[in-house]
Amino acid sequence: MSPHDATYLGSDVLSPVADPGLDRGDWPNAANDRIRWRHRGPDPLERQSRNGQLRKLRQHFHREAVGKRDRQSSDQQLRVLAHSLVASPGASPDEDWNTLQAEAEQHGYAIGARLHDVAVPVPTTYFPSSHKGRSVYTPPWQRPGWREVERQIRGGFAEGVIVLDRHNISSDDDEYHAVIKHLGERYKAFIHLVIPEEPTAPT
Repeated sequence: MSPHDATYLGSDVLSPVADPGLDRGDWPNAANDRIRWRHRGPDPLERQSRNGQLRKLRQHFHREAVGKRDRQSSDQQLRVLAHSLVASPGASPDEDWNTLQAEAEQHGYAIGARLHDVAVPVPTTYFPSSHKGRSVYTPPWQRPGWREVERQIRGGFAEGVIVLDRHNISSDDDEYHAVIKHLGERYKAFIHLVIPEEPTAPT
């Protein structure tokens, strides 16, 4: 079974590759979200609408994090982790770090750890007529850098994570939706994108 197949079966399948300190319920379940997020076709307007819904959900958890900070101490900076997805083992994330640092400063975030993963393509056969999303790379919860992001958020070392764009997390809508909900509902954490959700995924 490929990692791509595992994303459709939910967290029980992914548990063996997860951090052993986590319960099976700790992982996003893209399979459940996929049922609710099934779409009828590749209509551009529908695609834009879906991206708008994902953006609103992400912004909702950001507002919650800001509200929580304001209730506790309004002068405290929100702490974020910087995460990058590089194209190959030899690629440097330094350029990404500079962009993420500038974005964090613009929004008043304090960056803690800088983490990155190497993009591992998922072997998959994709039929445009199938109306299914596709994950270009292995799911984030199978990547060591992203698992460390979650471990630090779970430990209270950060309130969020900053990345360049949603495709650094997942190009699959259901997978991405599951990650936003997981961090937001379980840890009250948010995702900040330098480039907001776009109407279409890269080809």
